[in-house]
Amino acid sequence: MSSNRLTDSDLVRIQRLCDAATGGPWKAYIEGRDHESGSSFIQTSGDDIELSGATNEDYDFIASVRQDMPRLIEEVRALREQLARTGGA
Repeated sequence: MSSNRLTDSDLVRIQRLCDAATGGPWKAYIEGRDHESGSSFIQTSGDDIELSGATNEDYDFIASVRQDMPRLIEEVRALREQLARTGGA
């Protein structure tokens, strides 16, 4: 049975991607939901991001990942440390 669990190397790789990305927070602005004219975009601390072919849900997901992924990495590492201290698997 193969495992799809994240390795420590995976966490390092994902952390590097987060660290290299434009700083957050990112926020999706959807035309017709968050503003009335122009196109949908993701606001960053740098240039805005416009996507071609993305759904509103795609915009929300991508913007959210900028904030959520570093927190998830931190949570995985904290849980692993706790397991190691308590003798868990």
